[in-house]
Amino acid sequence: MGEYKIPKNKELRIAISGKSGCGNTTVSTLLSQKLNVTLINFTFRQLAAEKNMTLAQILEAAKKDDSFDRLVDSRQVELARKESCVLGSRLAVWMLKEADFKVFLLASEQTRAERILNREGGDLKEIMAFTQKRDAEDSARYMQLYGIDNSAYDFCDLVIDTAKYNPDQIVELILQNLAQKQLVVAE
Repeated sequence: MGEYKIPKNKELRIAISGKSGCGNTTVSTLLSQKLNVTLINFTFRQLAAEKNMTLAQILEAAKKDDSFDRLVDSRQVELARKESCVLGSRLAVWMLKEADFKVFLLASEQTRAERILNREGGDLKEIMAFTQKRDAEDSARYMQLYGIDNSAYDFCDLVIDTAKYNPDQIVELILQNLAQKQLVVAE
């Protein structure tokens, strides 16, 4: 993998989105480390931990109370506007409109469920059912809250099927694209 850096006296904000199990957190973390910038990845999972709730409880509460979504989304964008960063979240590419580079990660339902199983354990069929339900609920909520269709990501600078590459290869693809746009320079 090549070494890249942000040009001197420049800032760079990269937004990375995708549904659960697509590799958002892994890719965002690796990319932020490669570029030596802040990772911003505040999600319902972190909010659940802050509020001493389970992820399922937060998701259920968010169905009835928009403040959970708005809190997570506004906090992320506020943090991202402060400095060069990688913002990794379900809505990053839509919410951080001024991002210099937008990446959408995708993978099949099967691939995503298998990754979640490997990460968290459990039963594959249950994970698939939960993930399908969560995807549908998330999509409906994003449309209701913000008018965002999270299946319309054709405006992104780069769309990657994460089933075809490992995380390091995905990061390298992103870095190569950033270099082509002269947003980073090779060292």
